[in-house]
Amino acid sequence: MNRSRIIRAGLLGCVVVLSALPGRAVDRAAALRGCFGTYGGAPKLADGHVDQPKLIAELLDIHANTYHWLFRSKQAQFDDFRAFLPLAREKHLKVWVTLVPPSETLPKGTSPTEALKQEYEHWVLEFARLSAANPNFVAWSIDDFAYNQKFWAPRDMARLTEAVHRLNPRFAFVPCCYFRQMTPAFVTNYAPYCDGILFPYRDDSTPPGDLQNAGHVESEVKALRERFGRRMPIVLDVYATAHSRLGASTPDYVEEVMVRGSKVADGVLVYCHQHREQNPEKYAIIKRLFTEWSRPAPKLCAPKQSG
Repeated sequence: MNRSRIIRAGLLGCVVVLSALPGRAVDRAAALRGCFGTYGGAPKLADGHVDQPKLIAELLDIHANTYHWLFRSKQAQFDDFRAFLPLAREKHLKVWVTLVPPSETLPKGTSPTEALKQEYEHWVLEFARLSAANPNFVAWSIDDFAYNQKFWAPRDMARLTEAVHRLNPRFAFVPCCYFRQMTPAFVTNYAPYCDGILFPYRDDSTPPGDLQNAGHVESEVKALRERFGRRMPIVLDVYATAHSRLGASTPDYVEEVMVRGSKVADGVLVYCHQHREQNPEKYAIIKRLFTEWSRPAPKLCAPKQSG
């Protein structure tokens, strides 16, 4: 995602999506390319609801063009999200949503039920309906998707994505998947239902991985392109907030991963949304890079006419 690619694809008003007319392909990936923004970590009010004005103000301050909403299958969160969409649209912000999977919500040793699967599908279809009415709502995701393949088998994804596309053929599915889990078998089974891949970088090509070495960003993205093909957008996810196993990242690491990633990936999201008062160094880095990426490319001077 070099600077010229960001400029061409990053602004919501410049995203080109093919019309969903009969016989025309729908390019769901177009709205993913050139995205740069933050994920989760929304500021909260005393009553637990999202502080919508503050979130919008912070996204505008850092010059993000995308916000990725974290959803935990609660009606109050859905209501907050529904209220956020028109505010984001007014400010030309694209929006994604991610669902927290059973591997993160169920106690160890507990098996997901068919009723739980139906609950997840209910929310996905609700989001699809919302996306049809809000063109800035462009994508949905499932966190740790590759760890939940038994819950979402390929036949489930085939049925679910078909139902989603009946409601909105432009609504993109971008699962969160880690490097080592994206095996040839995974690509064969799930790539047909993916419009992009959200790729959290953890230096997984050198086990056990870490949040210290940014040097394998390029090679890991290249490897994913070889597995999925050039047409699949790879959106890099950068750990600004600590990982449960690998610990915290430094501001220098966040900057290096973002810079390296912007040159090879199709988009860059930051996990999680950072607050200036809590993490001023990381906030400043994110703001500086997003501001740089959002600037118009310089115009070339036309050659002088002779005579």
